[in-house]
Amino acid sequence: MTAHDHAHDHPHDHHHDHDSGDAPACAHGSACAAAAAALPLPTPATGDAGLLLRIPAMDCPTEEGQIRRALEGLADVHGLRFDLPARALRVDAPPAAWPAVTAAIQRAGFEAQALTAPPAGAEVAQHQRRELARLVGALTAAVAAELLHYFAPETAAWRGAGMAVAAGAIALSGLSVFRKGLASLLRGQLNINALMAVAVTGAFVIGQWPEAAMVMALYALAELIEARSVERARNAITSLLALSPETAEVRQPDGTWARVAAASVPVGATVRVKPGERFALDGRVTEGRGAVDQSPVTGESLPVDKVPGDAVFAGTINQSGALSFEVTKPASDTVLAGIIHAVEAAQAQRAPTQRFVDRFAAVYTPAVFLLAVAVAVGTPLLLGWPWLTGLYKALVLLVIACPCALVISTPVTVVSGLAAAARRGILIKGGVHLEQARRLRVLALDKTGTLTEGRPRLVAQQLLADDASREGVLRLARSLAARSDHPVAQAIAKALEGEPLPVDDFAADIGRGVHGRVAGRALILGNHRWVHERGLCTPALEALMQAQEAEGRTVSLLADEHQVLALFAVADAVKATSREAVAELRTLGVQPVMLTGDNAATAQAIARQLGIDEVQAQLLPQDKQQAVVSLGQRGPVGMVGDGVNDSPSLAAAAVGFSMGAAGTDTAKEAADVLIMNDDLRKVAETIRLSRRTHAVLWQNIALALGIKAVFFVLAVFGSATMWMAVFADMGASLLVVANGLRLLRR
Repeated sequence: MTAHDHAHDHPHDHHHDHDSGDAPACAHGSACAAAAAALPLPTPATGDAGLLLRIPAMDCPTEEGQIRRALEGLADVHGLRFDLPARALRVDAPPAAWPAVTAAIQRAGFEAQALTAPPAGAEVAQHQRRELARLVGALTAAVAAELLHYFAPETAAWRGAGMAVAAGAIALSGLSVFRKGLASLLRGQLNINALMAVAVTGAFVIGQWPEAAMVMALYALAELIEARSVERARNAITSLLALSPETAEVRQPDGTWARVAAASVPVGATVRVKPGERFALDGRVTEGRGAVDQSPVTGESLPVDKVPGDAVFAGTINQSGALSFEVTKPASDTVLAGIIHAVEAAQAQRAPTQRFVDRFAAVYTPAVFLLAVAVAVGTPLLLGWPWLTGLYKALVLLVIACPCALVISTPVTVVSGLAAAARRGILIKGGVHLEQARRLRVLALDKTGTLTEGRPRLVAQQLLADDASREGVLRLARSLAARSDHPVAQAIAKALEGEPLPVDDFAADIGRGVHGRVAGRALILGNHRWVHERGLCTPALEALMQAQEAEGRTVSLLADEHQVLALFAVADAVKATSREAVAELRTLGVQPVMLTGDNAATAQAIARQLGIDEVQAQLLPQDKQQAVVSLGQRGPVGMVGDGVNDSPSLAAAAVGFSMGAAGTDTAKEAADVLIMNDDLRKVAETIRLSRRTHAVLWQNIALALGIKAVFFVLAVFGSATMWMAVFADMGASLLVVANGLRLLRR
């Protein structure tokens, strides 16, 4: 039975508790725990897709993060899908949980409005055009205020006109910032909106109204860029949906073919896919042969040959030969849709670095606010600076203190890492597992279905009768083997060519083999013991069998009443990629260890072929679990298995990898990381991606903090201005976003 078969038969749940506990306060608002003014509960949108809400104040990744954290602790919330351009949120939760969802959003300081349908594309585009027009107007007014300040005569009338233009720029770009900042201050919390509101108001009051206008306009531009950048990372996942065509060519009851919407095609229908077309649904081939490019789903670089009985997946490409297939899943439940849903759900699990950054920013923001107060009050008293100079430098510090670049650096990097893995056929269930994989020092490997193909195959045959023709003997063996349902006999029958002959008096002898009469000749196809009992063994034959059995192979012998005619060796063959995968793990400094329930001789033989030094054999599932726990004493240990029979050991590992998840309904519950095909090399690729992601995360943190440190010094002891501070913050945000998006490159 293959790993896929096991996954179907023995579903189980597997969860790690890496992300337990209350979420730390959000650096930008931390409104999650605060009590907001009572707001009327919206009437939830009905439908089978969950609760659909519009959140008018959610216009940047900062607010999205606050709402995500507010909902993370609700047990009945299974998934969140944010649409920043439309300011919409879809919550995957049962109707009974909808009041708790809306209450949590309101406690975080946001109004939630019910929607009956997602915002239409035209509506979203119109909203984006309005936002862009508003921003262009604000920037134009801010530039006009600067020009009036420098070139207009210094009269009360011109000064009043300049202040009015600056106030207009601030109103166009910053009303929502002031509303959210004031709400945060009333709750006794500091976030970026509060910092910007205080800084802009202070600058305007002390006469720096041109800078106040430019700061607010540039800040609005920075938020727009951040929102689009996060959407780009998220769209790397959701764009996978475009891989699946909206229509399919379906056989009608009268035998004709008609193109219909894929969403309306029922399970059991027959669909035809021509060369060059994409599969719109999951199914099983019924007619035709062809090569299919499965890279969008499984990450396989080479096309896979498909014959009747093979599974096909939505989003894959038929490269040659017309194929007909029976639909096995509705359009909403395809493997491709499952990948997208799982990666979206994974975004809710914050990585350790992301949690650290949130905790750091929650302390950093009020600390800088106190530093700004100290500069405003202390420098005039201690250094003799004019009060306005000290206050201005304090306001510059507030602008520099914006933790946007710092906080946005982690989610965009983690989402990019998750999307990059999904593109490679690796489904990681959350940022915590994406980061944890880099720490692995030991990797426990199940043998059957992981290192090997999981099914017996004829690997050696030898003719032993000198006076018999090879073709005749092999045909006799196939005739007997084809009548048996034993896996070893089936492997022999499948490998041998020729039309089987009729078999008379066929019977199976449990524990020995099968016998019958073929072309009037009494024959047996049995094991070592049966041939020995019949007195047909010789020293030379014993040596041949011992050599095969030492390699972990099962030996079957074809014999008549007088002599042994042929020897057949069957084994669970090693996958073509397993040796390379083991070598890659060693290169990464990860020690491979084989864990198997098979006998020691077979396990050692497979291990020698693969270059694995440590083997633990004849293990029951609970023994494997204990072995993983023991291996954990050497360092973080991963476990690779079929995702079902190995569930206890997968649960005990720091990171569990499930093989062969494509096409199964339950393998997604088996591990932290799903390898969508059976290629063990994807485990090493996951570890490499984890290390790259971790490196990019800390590069971004260093960039964000380094730029701020330089401007801190310039703000206090140099000549940094407020608009320079905003440009620096916007530049830092763009740098960390661009650096995080590098992970999406192949």
